[in-house]
Amino acid sequence: MSVADVKKNAQDRMAKSLETLRGNLAKVRTGRAHVGILDSVMVEYYGNPTALNQVANLTLVDARTIGVQPFEKKMAATIEKAIRDADLGLNPSAQGDMIRVPTPPLTEERRKEMVKLVKSEGEDSKVAVRNIRRDANEGLKKLVKDKAISEDDERRGTDDIQKLTDKAIVDIDKMLAEKEKEVLTV
Repeated sequence: MSVADVKKNAQDRMAKSLETLRGNLAKVRTGRAHVGILDSVMVEYYGNPTALNQVANLTLVDARTIGVQPFEKKMAATIEKAIRDADLGLNPSAQGDMIRVPTPPLTEERRKEMVKLVKSEGEDSKVAVRNIRRDANEGLKKLVKDKAISEDDERRGTDDIQKLTDKAIVDIDKMLAEKEKEVLTV
């Protein structure tokens, strides 16, 4: 184990935290329709809970409507019920073998709740990044204790890890600002 290994590990874990945040923010609803809001919907398919995108084709019909085209016609009613029961505030309607899912416009109050949710997700990501920094710094201290590296190497490594942390925090803030702007745009 070397300083480079500790830094690489910290960098990879911070990148994963940013990816997780990006995914979580994609699920937060804005005023516009996007198929990502249906990612959490699970459908009963031959007795197994299955992700909606595994049993249907999801498309955007227009800015406020998602089209759901089941791969099997008999699944339409099950999919419609799953979307309604997913507690996303969506009310799907079947039209032939296509299910249309209109996304209602967000009220001002709902937008503010969404911003709070976005900030909460961001704070969770910052905590995760700081925990990664702590783990990396402890790893460096252990290397010094085991006499694998010098104290100067530890100091340099700690500085590098702090730079990685600062960059990750800036990236998180940037993502949050973009999502907040998106949510508040009417």
